[in-house]
Amino acid sequence: MARHTHANKEIEAVLKFAEHQGWRVVSGGSHAWGKMYCPWNDAQCRCGEFCISCVWSTPKNAHNHAQQLRRVVEHCSLWQQFSGEQGRK
Repeated sequence: MARHTHANKEIEAVLKFAEHQGWRVVSGGSHAWGKMYCPWNDAQCRCGEFCISCVWSTPKNAHNHAQQLRRVVEHCSLWQQFSGEQGRK
């Protein structure tokens, strides 16, 4: 089943970026709009602390929330290793 589109364009763009990097985005939940799940979910990757990130439906500052979500994806240590290998080829 396809997920719902986020109402904010900036956040939706980051969610598409995350999905392109292999992250799973699930909409729905009790307090958050949805969640992003790391494809590796490895305890060595920043202690597994950021393997699940909440996506808020109406954040106070949507631009900052979008940047925060993008940083979570970009600072995943396993993603950095993979993207670094891709850049060398």
